[in-house]
Amino acid sequence: MKILVLITLGMSLLFGAVDINTANTDELSSLNGIGSKKASAIIEYRKSNCFESVEAITDVKGIGESFLEKNRDNLTASECKPKP
Repeated sequence: MKILVLITLGMSLLFGAVDINTANTDELSSLNGIGSKKASAIIEYRKSNCFESVEAITDVKGIGESFLEKNRDNLTASECKPKP
């Protein structure tokens, strides 16, 4: 099962960028330098904020410019939707 998940995640990176406004933990963890703890921090941050741009991911504690530069080509930020 883990192999299937890894293959799926690898294919998503080949064919499309990870949307930081909608990605789940597994998708975020596929990024260079993101483990489950940072993926959870991104999702937690997203509950009360929206990433208006890819650069805004550096607003999450523990994620800096070096992460952004390594992953910029694999990231996207979809349009922010109003919170209900």
